[in-house]
Amino acid sequence: MKHELIAAVDLGSNSFRLIVGRVVGDQIFALDNLKEPVRLAAGLSADKQLDIASQARGLTALRKFGERLRGFQPEEVRAVATNTLRVAKNATSFLEQAEKALGFPIEVISGREEARLIYLGVVHTLPDPGRKQLVFDIGGGSTEFIIGRGLQPIVLESLYMGCVSYSLRFFPEGRIDKAGLRAAEIAAMRELETITRTYREVGWEFAIASSGSAKAIAEILELNHFSEGGITRDGIAKLRAELIKAGNVNRLSLAGVRADRLPVLPGGFAIMSAAIEALDLDRITFCDGALRQGVLHDLIGRYTHHDLRDATVETFMRRHEVDAAQALRVADTACKLLVQAMPAAADPDHIDRRFLNWAARLHEVGLSVAHSSYHKHSAYILANADMPGFSRKDQARLACLALGHRGKLERVLPLGPTETDWMLMLCLRVAFILHRTRDLVPAPELVVTASRKGFQLSASAADLQDRPLTAALLEEEGVQWEACGMPVRLRVGRTQSGKRDA
Repeated sequence: MKHELIAAVDLGSNSFRLIVGRVVGDQIFALDNLKEPVRLAAGLSADKQLDIASQARGLTALRKFGERLRGFQPEEVRAVATNTLRVAKNATSFLEQAEKALGFPIEVISGREEARLIYLGVVHTLPDPGRKQLVFDIGGGSTEFIIGRGLQPIVLESLYMGCVSYSLRFFPEGRIDKAGLRAAEIAAMRELETITRTYREVGWEFAIASSGSAKAIAEILELNHFSEGGITRDGIAKLRAELIKAGNVNRLSLAGVRADRLPVLPGGFAIMSAAIEALDLDRITFCDGALRQGVLHDLIGRYTHHDLRDATVETFMRRHEVDAAQALRVADTACKLLVQAMPAAADPDHIDRRFLNWAARLHEVGLSVAHSSYHKHSAYILANADMPGFSRKDQARLACLALGHRGKLERVLPLGPTETDWMLMLCLRVAFILHRTRDLVPAPELVVTASRKGFQLSASAADLQDRPLTAALLEEEGVQWEACGMPVRLRVGRTQSGKRDA
């Protein structure tokens, strides 16, 4: 591991958190933790718009984190956003400001990717991770459920219920009564119905809960002697009676009740109670591991050649019966072209080279749906499937490259590719053309050079003489780039030196 310090930022629906860790071998030792109770989900309107106040709280928190992260390199920090920013319709505009405030890119991750990272964070804190465990995490806007053994999750799911959203919906102004509490528990039970049967069939040896709601409930139960350790069914019954007796969360006088957790305690309690009932749990152990720790461990993997994204790409190739030999030929040629245009991509770990390699390996996954317009099917699969290790932004980038690897370039324009993505697309399109015949004959040697006007592509006339189809396709490619007014200029023709150039 070449990075001694790494950091993870978790833009949760309830709190924003930052953890800085020191890497020693394969271990991470926490050096610093920051937490800001942003309650982003509380600012989400009925029509899924984030209000100005919640955005302001979020940006203030991220500016603080940004100051702490000064001096960190981009590859040493990973910031992820969860449920509220998955569903907010104005998330894009907020994220633009958020990235400026933080100073680093922010990934909006899918619910199942969040579940995977939570599990990774939890399992690294367990004394015996080899047992089969149920892990669940009650967040501000969603709750993740995972069953796994060791480092491998077996089933993952993210349900649309959280301590912030449920507290606002069922306990306005902190009011608690028997009817409202039961209504919240029933709503949570309905969400749980979608996974209960599958999870019970898979089974587990013990149950673990992580993050703020579970920690708050566990502390209250233990400090008030409602349970002898952890979260128990009997302890939850005693706490329910105390909540109803208080009538309002602000009148709750129990040891361990923290002011910062009070506004979201009823919602978190209702979800915890429903989980115990639906999954027939007698005892739940609290664990400090959570999403941010999982992000740190995942970040280590990316720089020690244990990147889950590589495994995901291999899995997708098998699942969609991709012609592996053809995909590897296209990937190899595309990467060679990229190195000519971008010398820094000679490093196998260069992130743009890795994305090009992944896109080339996956560009034909759509053939598993239909041959006609398969690049559109590829793009849809890559944009919408659960791809462990990839954020939504990552998947959108792969989908853009897959859509643009053939056909009309104008289809890609609405996706707003960056200048770098246009370069990757050029390399992928040209590699696709060179291997159109799908044979073992080596591709002609092409030379890609950069200029102020874009990129030039050159090939010897001898190489193209016996390849009339390739020559024609390259000529057509040049016309298409020029017609779209892209920063890439491609025109293949004869030069005085006997080569074809742009």
